[in-house]
Amino acid sequence: MKTAVRGIVGAPVDRIEGREKVTGQARYAFEHLPDDVAYAWAVLSPVARGEIRAIDASAALADPEVVAVISVENSPTLVRVDDGELALFQDRTIHYRGQIVAAAVANSLEAAREGAARVRIDADAQPHDVELTPGHPKLYAPEVVNAGFPPDSVIGDVDAALARSETVVDVTYRTPAEHNNPMEPHATLAIWEPDGSLTLHDSNQGAVVARDTIAQLLGLDPARVRVLSPHVGGGFGSKARPRPSAVLAALAAQITGRPVKLAVTRQQMFAFTGYRTPTLQRLRLGADADGRLTAISQEVSEQTSTVREFVEQTATPARVMYAAHNRRTTHRVAALDVPTPSIMRAPGEAPGMYALESAIDELASATGLDPIALRARNEPQLDPERGVPFSSRNLLACLREGAARFGWDRREPAPGTRRDGRWLLGTGVAASTYPVYRYPAQATARLRPDGGLVVSIAAADIGTGARTVLTQLAADALDVQIGRVTVELGDSALPRAFMAGASMGTASWGSAVVRACEALRARIAEHGDAPLEADLEAHADTTEEIARLENLSRHAFGAQFAEVRVDPDTGEIRVPRMLGVFAAGRIINAKTARSQMVGGMTMGLSMALMEESVMDREFGDYLNHDLAQYHVAANADVRDIEAIFLDEEDPHLNPIGSKGIGELGIVGTAAAIGNAVYHATGVRIRELPLRLDRVLAVLPRAVR
Repeated sequence: MKTAVRGIVGAPVDRIEGREKVTGQARYAFEHLPDDVAYAWAVLSPVARGEIRAIDASAALADPEVVAVISVENSPTLVRVDDGELALFQDRTIHYRGQIVAAAVANSLEAAREGAARVRIDADAQPHDVELTPGHPKLYAPEVVNAGFPPDSVIGDVDAALARSETVVDVTYRTPAEHNNPMEPHATLAIWEPDGSLTLHDSNQGAVVARDTIAQLLGLDPARVRVLSPHVGGGFGSKARPRPSAVLAALAAQITGRPVKLAVTRQQMFAFTGYRTPTLQRLRLGADADGRLTAISQEVSEQTSTVREFVEQTATPARVMYAAHNRRTTHRVAALDVPTPSIMRAPGEAPGMYALESAIDELASATGLDPIALRARNEPQLDPERGVPFSSRNLLACLREGAARFGWDRREPAPGTRRDGRWLLGTGVAASTYPVYRYPAQATARLRPDGGLVVSIAAADIGTGARTVLTQLAADALDVQIGRVTVELGDSALPRAFMAGASMGTASWGSAVVRACEALRARIAEHGDAPLEADLEAHADTTEEIARLENLSRHAFGAQFAEVRVDPDTGEIRVPRMLGVFAAGRIINAKTARSQMVGGMTMGLSMALMEESVMDREFGDYLNHDLAQYHVAANADVRDIEAIFLDEEDPHLNPIGSKGIGELGIVGTAAAIGNAVYHATGVRIRELPLRLDRVLAVLPRAVR
């Protein structure tokens, strides 16, 4: 093989599949069109809790275009799995409003929708409990929280330390339920093959995870289920696990004997495709006369459903961020009559760091210290709870670089003192962090007789640029031009890989790809210059490599800066300028990495100012279940956003030296904006989003 021009890794390479996407050649799950396809439409429960007495499908089946109505009356029996939401039609219990209780299958999408509307559900409604409140009687301590963390951690005596602290901050922050709204709604095309195997074209974040779960539910060998998802239009965590819609499509195809398509509507996505749990977070910080933390306590309450327990790891960032001898974090959860919350971009870190970084800002104000100086004063030398070294930790470098670029030295320390006409002006800062995860993965690299190089791995590209980054890594490891490499992904039949989530895709998949390419390169060298009569192939599995990792604390860090303008007459908040500075190991693609960070920061802006799923207590459902009422940031809201990466080398991570970036950008953004609003107005709002009415409710009349 000829030596290629180096510098592929790190370069701002355009997306490999970009032309396919903009010309419409890239096919998404719902766009495949097999012969004799039918369409399914879900019927949702009309009550939040109850029992189904009867289901009348006669009016629907009277339409000759409707080929079947599926419900508890005629559904096949499913194998029990750990996710009760997937157990469609297995009993008559209604666990939450919006639960799938039936479905119509028809020759056209319109007929399926009309048929579903004609299905009558006779349900015995029971009293429901859908609101997370302080001290809720159903709160309990879970055995574990998301990502396998223990729910509680205690070091020292927090209460005694707080009692003797020079300065104490004792505040409660609230965050609302938020719903993932990827551009492509959840969709599935299910095809039962003549040999009894199942093929699913499905919008998901991990074909292998989807395959294994669906196979278990249907009692099939995983080898008889194939999941294809080469192009996915976003997920934000909502597609990390199979959803009831995928199960419904498989059942409908099984019952009718035809390929069946099912697309979840935007409104239905607020019912059964996951969301971020609301949180109540009490923060207590104690500091001595020099502003050094003596105690950190973060106590979190959140909700789950009655069919599956999911508990966000909201307080875990407090376990690594700042030094203090006395520490306590707790998680309590209430099982309510609501859909199951699930992963949403930076689950735990996003709401947890919003509360922690806001409380740190309050402590800076109470002690009279600059917010950056306070953070620097409490920088730990070791992981504060595990007592092990950090593989690398460049938070202070991010804060200093950001301060210089943002013009922090020109900031007036006193809040509520800057104006531009009627607008109140303020700036804020917050830290970001996200753990470095890495899962085992397998990959195969092949050299074809025509000279082409193919890398295969069951990874997922959900719009993040994974296909491009893996191509860069493969080309670099093989020392060839990027155009010679083709990456195959999004297929459960390819070498096993975990889902796209927890910012671990590049580290996990990329490591396997690099090892496979290194092995192939060695085989090519052994083969010499003789012509190939068949593919030359090499395989890699990183399981043992991960098992040998050192006991270190691995995290990415960053600093978020925000400038806000607040209209004291209307409560309107504008964010003309945001800056994020991040230390995230080796950056594989400068263009897609920046895109990830800008996207995360934009989502953080939405979290701060707009996103809020409003629960109707009487009906037990979210009121604003569409994009007309559930607001997210648009172009006019995103003015000047910049993301900067510091050079960071960390040899203790993986063969490519990368840290995850998908979630890091959102973490800290909402706190930076909230802190800037305090700096602009002199009043603190401790509940997200920072709505106009909440701003006006606390602004002094003298300011207005």
